[in-house]
Amino acid sequence: MGNWMKAAAALPRLGLLVAALALGACGGGGGSSGSGSGTLQLSLTDAPACGFDAVNVTITGLSVNQSATAGASDAGWVNVPITAQRINLLDWQNGLLTTLGTTPLAAGHYTQMRLQLAKNSGNTLANSVVPSGGQETALDTPSAVQSGLKLNVDLTVAANQIADFVLDFNACRSVVTAGASGKYLLKPVIAVTPNFISGVSGKVAAAIEGGTAAGTQILLETPGSSGTAPIVVKATAPDSTGSFLLEPVAPGTYDLVVSSAGHAAAVVTSVVVQSQLVTSIATTLDPPLSATSAVQPGTVSSAVTPIDATISAQQTLSGGAVLEMASAGADSSTGAFSFTLPLAAPVVAAYVPGSLAFSADSTAAAKYTFVASSGGVNQSAGPLQLVAGSNAALAFAF
Repeated sequence: MGNWMKAAAALPRLGLLVAALALGACGGGGGSSGSGSGTLQLSLTDAPACGFDAVNVTITGLSVNQSATAGASDAGWVNVPITAQRINLLDWQNGLLTTLGTTPLAAGHYTQMRLQLAKNSGNTLANSVVPSGGQETALDTPSAVQSGLKLNVDLTVAANQIADFVLDFNACRSVVTAGASGKYLLKPVIAVTPNFISGVSGKVAAAIEGGTAAGTQILLETPGSSGTAPIVVKATAPDSTGSFLLEPVAPGTYDLVVSSAGHAAAVVTSVVVQSQLVTSIATTLDPPLSATSAVQPGTVSSAVTPIDATISAQQTLSGGAVLEMASAGADSSTGAFSFTLPLAAPVVAAYVPGSLAFSADSTAAAKYTFVASSGGVNQSAGPLQLVAGSNAALAFAF
């Protein structure tokens, strides 16, 4: 789909945003609830999908409930009318949104959402993936076609206002392999956030253009510390011209990480995002080449099958900030995972509106901590000083 077609598809969103502002809506969901009704607007966007040329899902139903514990057949569900559609999630990155549905809704606080997907039938692939350079393959989505994908949400619908929210689908973390079977499973990682009209934009150098096809992704993070984990609030990949847009993002202060295969990470610290403004990174981001790389393999074992675990590769900068540099999902059958990481020191610059001055943070060179997460439990290994080539395999057990 061409950019002009994507922009045209996003036009209904602009009209609804204008209406929301006219009604005094704040970021989609602010304000107090009460008697009467408001309007719920839902859109979808995506983070990059690592190693795939397409990730297709067919959405057939969407509903919300004020009870966080309601089962699929319990009372209280309100359907959001949508037109069933097959969506390639990778068409909706870099700030592009596709509207899912809009419905009048009783004012109140909604804490659960269910997303229903169509079932693959015969040769008709309602849900599928296309591995980079490969053939289209079915994407298995058992829970989504039975009870629906259950999402814990925090949606406040105020009387006489539009609550405008976005489903941010992280395809990179949501699609996992299943051993040597050649199958792919959907274990959805979806954040539901207000549709803030704010974010961060910029451009990367020609050497790392092309998004995940060039092994490049941009992460906007709330950095962690020695006692807290970093939080990736938004991720994307640059387009074929090197441009990127991280939106919607809540106002706040973040660190931006650019990672690309064969290059050191580039980090811009203390990027301030203001309400209804997009912060521009003026300097073209050009992380230096890393002469050597480390391969870090590992496995996750679990009493629960299929295995459901995500592993984060993190580095600690000299000032103490902990940042995620890459993430991977464990194979759902074997638990195997692997990272290829640069040994060169990350280059770091503090954000300013003009030209950025980067310098290598030698204390972080080749040093990584790996955090595995499964079922709400975290385990860590490191910090480890990696060496060129293959390193000793890690083992996490849940």
